[in-house]
Amino acid sequence: MIQQDILNGVLLPGQKLVVADLKQRYAVGASPIREALVQLSWTKYVCLEPQKGCWVAPVSIGELTDLYDSLRFVASALIKQAITAGDESWELELLTSFHKLSRIKLSQEDVGWAEWEERQHQFHISLLEGAVSKNMLNFFNDLINQAKRYRYYAAVNGLDNSAINLDEYEIIMKLALAKDAEKAAERLDIHLNRTKEQIQQIIESAA
Repeated sequence: MIQQDILNGVLLPGQKLVVADLKQRYAVGASPIREALVQLSWTKYVCLEPQKGCWVAPVSIGELTDLYDSLRFVASALIKQAITAGDESWELELLTSFHKLSRIKLSQEDVGWAEWEERQHQFHISLLEGAVSKNMLNFFNDLINQAKRYRYYAAVNGLDNSAINLDEYEIIMKLALAKDAEKAAERLDIHLNRTKEQIQQIIESAA
């Protein structure tokens, strides 16, 4: 619940998190609250320091750039591995995840960002999970979960849904299925960098 409130902008970047206040907000005891804050500190959703307390992690262009530079580096290696090693089940999962993503129309009022976010997240996972390096996949998962906070921040603070181009996802999928590893890696890199630039514009305009 705390994580979702951070994503949805109910709890703002830099906001102090006091256990007594959170107990009242979520109607749970102090121990579960403290445990939740510790777990959220592991995923870098909150900052937790002895003697100083706890607060929602701030957003910064520096961290955003570091996250997406790391994502781009790891994703380039993973997509090449996935295309080389991926079997028919990987191809089917990739097709399925794109189909589910393509069914989402963010222009519709009854479609929320959370549903789009979950489906595009699954598309990225399906695209890369054919790779043989499980350690690198786990690292990618960690990075993309941290980046989710930035994507939600952009959505909450005025990201134009028209900036999201479904054609990018389709091109990447088709290149992957065609076993064109170099071009697929190139288009994925462009896609991730464009996402970073869109979020950066939101952060700069909110400053």
